[in-house]
Amino acid sequence: MATMINNGIDVVGFLKEQHEQIKQLFGSVAMSSGEERERAFTALRRMMAVHETLEEEIVHPAARRALPDGEAIILARLQEENHAQDLLAELEQLDVDSTDFMGKLMTLERAVLAHARAEERLEFERLGSMLNQKQLQHMRRAAAFAERLAPMAPHLGMESGASSPLAGPFASMLDRTRDVFHGKS
Repeated sequence: MATMINNGIDVVGFLKEQHEQIKQLFGSVAMSSGEERERAFTALRRMMAVHETLEEEIVHPAARRALPDGEAIILARLQEENHAQDLLAELEQLDVDSTDFMGKLMTLERAVLAHARAEERLEFERLGSMLNQKQLQHMRRAAAFAERLAPMAPHLGMESGASSPLAGPFASMLDRTRDVFHGKS
């Protein structure tokens, strides 16, 4: 699922749209089963990997520089993201139709949505008020370009995580997205 960029939307609006897409993807996973749930879960993982990479490569560095308490804000968000990655790694080990999967999915959804609210309030909105429109537009264009380059699915041959310093398909997808962003593929 690619983010639709409207003319005039800045990086803050772009990332908020991605948050809405992630929320919708959680609903799609929860409301489906079998192969359809597996596809929805893969789309959710991809969207989360792309979103997280865009934040870490474009938004967090700007927030660290522009916000007086930027470093503390980013460290807190990174801790939340690490917690979500741990939950996602647990989910990746489960059958998508198991009751354990649905319980952990709901836990992940709560954590991710709380994280998104904190980002919007403490980082995105404040960053939006600290930077000028030209800077925000430039960041949006960089994010949109990087998103278009991101892989549509986990890198073939890396699904086991064996080639990744991190474990699991999400980690492999995140590594692959970062590689694409930095022109390593």
